[in-house]
Amino acid sequence: MQLCHNSRRLDLMIQRSFFYTVTVCYFAAIALSATHPAKADPLGNPQRGQYLAVASDCVACHTAPHGQPFAGGLAMHTPLGVMYSTNITPSLSAGIGHYSLEDFDKAVRRGVRKDGANLYPAMPYTAYSYLTDQDIADLYAYFQKEVAPVDKKGPVTALPFPMNIRFSMSFWNMLFLNGKPYQGDATKSAEWNRGAYLVQGATHCGTCHTHRGFLMQEDLAHPLSGASLGTWYAPNITPDTVSGIGSWSDQDLTEYLRTGRLHGKAQAGGGMGEAVEHSFSHMSSGDLNAISVYLRSLKPVSDPNDHASSRFQQGHDLNPSVELRGVTPILDHNDNTASGAALFMGNCASCHGASAQGSKDGYYPSLWHNSVTGASRGDNLISTILYGVSRSVEGRQAFMPGFGGKSGDAVQLDDSQIARLSNFVFKTYGRPDVQVTPQDVALIRKGGPASPLLLLSRVGMAAGAILVLILCAVVFVIRRHKTINVV
Repeated sequence: MQLCHNSRRLDLMIQRSFFYTVTVCYFAAIALSATHPAKADPLGNPQRGQYLAVASDCVACHTAPHGQPFAGGLAMHTPLGVMYSTNITPSLSAGIGHYSLEDFDKAVRRGVRKDGANLYPAMPYTAYSYLTDQDIADLYAYFQKEVAPVDKKGPVTALPFPMNIRFSMSFWNMLFLNGKPYQGDATKSAEWNRGAYLVQGATHCGTCHTHRGFLMQEDLAHPLSGASLGTWYAPNITPDTVSGIGSWSDQDLTEYLRTGRLHGKAQAGGGMGEAVEHSFSHMSSGDLNAISVYLRSLKPVSDPNDHASSRFQQGHDLNPSVELRGVTPILDHNDNTASGAALFMGNCASCHGASAQGSKDGYYPSLWHNSVTGASRGDNLISTILYGVSRSVEGRQAFMPGFGGKSGDAVQLDDSQIARLSNFVFKTYGRPDVQVTPQDVALIRKGGPASPLLLLSRVGMAAGAILVLILCAVVFVIRRHKTINVV
């Protein structure tokens, strides 16, 4: 839910469609209760485990581009370095085939591998700690009995010193790991409790949508109020009417989770697009409704930088071609480069329309009254231009090519061009006070800002080593002085 990742592969769609269809049909026929679970069956229910794996979106992180499901190898760019997901198929040589139920429980809910090494919280075990004993048994049964083993190990995570000292995560866990399954609130409805369980646990929404503190822990004082994921920004999803999604109805939120789009308001891209494609769109209507009920009951969190109107209401239609016809020059006055309007007409208008109104069927969204162009920061517009959008729901693909220079991109735009295009779109169709610089684009192109924690931890360790040396020197001098006095 972070930190978040490149768009999933289309070549896995067919083999997964049957997987998901059977799961949802099965789950629709049974009643689950996270708030009053029965005594855990250690044998587990693989069909229920399959649904939980879908809700937890395990496939998104544990499947590399063009790779086999759950075989790992996906590179995840984090503020601390590149982490690679592991093989969680039941392979005895490369996966978790040799894990016992207890081993699996420790890994999923406590972040500790079978060999005793700590996992990094890029694997959201802090959220999965809310899963019940029965959930763990069911997930274990599914991965051991129903997932095909893949005897292939992927790249090994090798973070720079001192983050490569996994034992340090033990102290992090002491500070920030909940370590208790979800406890229901008897004053709330069963639907609310189910939503709370899913949001806090299986779907791990806070992993992406909650800001992280200095030690990369979730800021639980302001949950779900928005957070940077390096390239994309996971927005505020509290019920604040301006900064969050308070203007959405329950039906709006359910529709967005199921399809990844809400006409005239928002489109899912990046990690959220993946979550919709691989997880939310395959969950039961009851669970989506429960998530909506819970999210809309939370305390609203307001961003003081926001205007009086929400990000879904910014901008209006305008056809820039009128200005380009002899009134405003196509080339910039200063350096003869294409203006933002010219870049828009040459690269965007063919799909989004000359007035950025989008297509009538909504396949190409409007660029005004759009959460990306109405945002208070430029991350998601820059990332959309750089990386494009690709998600498939119920056999229908939503696709926009990127312009960042990847194979398959129609056009490659440099950092200055993307900055000019972004500024034109914000000024014309969205929030006009947002400014994008070429440096902003370059930073997102390389994966986002690095965490200062790495440098500060090295400085701290160096300072500690110097202090130890000084103390040793003082002790040596004192002892020598005493020896001389005795002689």
